[in-house]
Amino acid sequence: MTPPPAAPGRSSLNAARRERELAALPDEVVDVLVVGLGATGAGAALDAAARGLSVAAIDARDLAFGTSRWSSKLIHGGLRYLASGQVDVAYESAVERGVLMARTAPHLVRALPFVLPLTPLVPHRQAALTRAGLAAGDALRAAAGTPRALLPGPRRLSAVETLRLAPALRPHGLRGGLLSWDGQLADDARLVTAIARTAAAHGARILTRCRALAVTGDGAEVRDELTGRTLTVRARSVINAAGVWAGGLVDGVRLRPSRGTHLVVRAESLGGLTAGVQVPVPGATARFLLVLPQGDGRVYVGLTDEPADGPIPDVPVPSEGEIGFLLDILGSALDLPVRRADVAGAYAGLRPLLDDGQGATADISRRHQVLTSADGVVTVVGGKLTTYRRMAQDAVDAVLAGGRVECGRPSRTARIPLVGAAPPDRLARLDAPRRLVRRYGTEAPLLAALAREEGAGALEPVVPGLPVTRAELDWAVRHEGALDAGDLLDRRTRIGLVAADRDAALPAAETALTRQGIVPDSV
Repeated sequence: MTPPPAAPGRSSLNAARRERELAALPDEVVDVLVVGLGATGAGAALDAAARGLSVAAIDARDLAFGTSRWSSKLIHGGLRYLASGQVDVAYESAVERGVLMARTAPHLVRALPFVLPLTPLVPHRQAALTRAGLAAGDALRAAAGTPRALLPGPRRLSAVETLRLAPALRPHGLRGGLLSWDGQLADDARLVTAIARTAAAHGARILTRCRALAVTGDGAEVRDELTGRTLTVRARSVINAAGVWAGGLVDGVRLRPSRGTHLVVRAESLGGLTAGVQVPVPGATARFLLVLPQGDGRVYVGLTDEPADGPIPDVPVPSEGEIGFLLDILGSALDLPVRRADVAGAYAGLRPLLDDGQGATADISRRHQVLTSADGVVTVVGGKLTTYRRMAQDAVDAVLAGGRVECGRPSRTARIPLVGAAPPDRLARLDAPRRLVRRYGTEAPLLAALAREEGAGALEPVVPGLPVTRAELDWAVRHEGALDAGDLLDRRTRIGLVAADRDAALPAAETALTRQGIVPDSV
């Protein structure tokens, strides 16, 4: 039996640490101030801190409050970009997928099989082109250095094999299927939390509920959203990683966000799904509807790519048109359709795309961009969740190129395991429930020990039918920086994706906050 690791220590984020570090900040000049604590902002904080720079990273709300938590929960290998001729973007995605799966987050990312059913709506020519694309994607995996043991190769399936993996598919006319593999995250918001905590372990100050009111090349005016107090944060350099809000902080950054919507359905609506399903979107080249089992009794179905003009909302809202579109495409492949009443929830995220004058948002390149303003603020936009680490590295490199900060060290983040990471064989030996290992890695035994200390019910589900436990809520307050019920239900766990589940879990979240001396605000 593997002994449990040491207590979280320097990586722990909590209300007391936030108050202490925020109070000391006005007396210092940090090397790098990062604005935004999504995946890229947290990644920039880690990259800079790991090079030995002093770092403060702030967010107006919470870790992963914006786009980072609204993804498909996939670590893509870049196949779609190959189809559109963006070979460099595809290769970068494949490399970063391998980094996450093999070194930095093997506890959070696993291989997920995908089935593309060969229905009468998929002509033989399209099937042949898709097989060629899957073979090219596998060659990309090999070029990126990702072992076959982590991602098996694609192959043809018989109709019987296809239905075994996805029983809800329509058997009539089914010619079989195409099997491929990609990376799946246990949860995107958990990835951001792990990045932020790893940055904290390297000395970065991770400060949520701190809103940047004005940003310049040498710092920012910041308001503590918990107290209303304003302070000046002085910095030698500033990275704007505010995502879809980045254009509101720095002049000259023109974004054209697009909205991606997913449905949340109960697993029973899709009858024993054990693989992801790719359903071709009629009339589109290399575009698929994705059906993604989550292992928690839920399945995500997505996604759309619609222009999102106008003011940027805190929480984007899916349109009924998008929900109907997704249900229609899904129904084209199922024996029994999923109806509107079967949709337990829906969520939408806004992609922070740089406006390049293209006609449709779907045509805008997903290649990330790093821009430096006249007064030296470095802004990073575009990209994908999969490539957050490279985006962060490029942003810090741009800071160093500007000459405001001296540091001779290159980026080390491709080799730094995130909090909880360990090789798969070590993870398999941990004395903790498998679900906790998949979400907390080497910290799972500590969380299980916390549950034993708390006594009866600590490892029981907070909501019937969902696996999230009371101990996880307590852990999030003690070690993951959760400051209110929204942090607990909407980001540290994903209970809040279904409104009825959120309502049922709210008392447990408020109790977890109260146990740690935080007055709940019942959000």
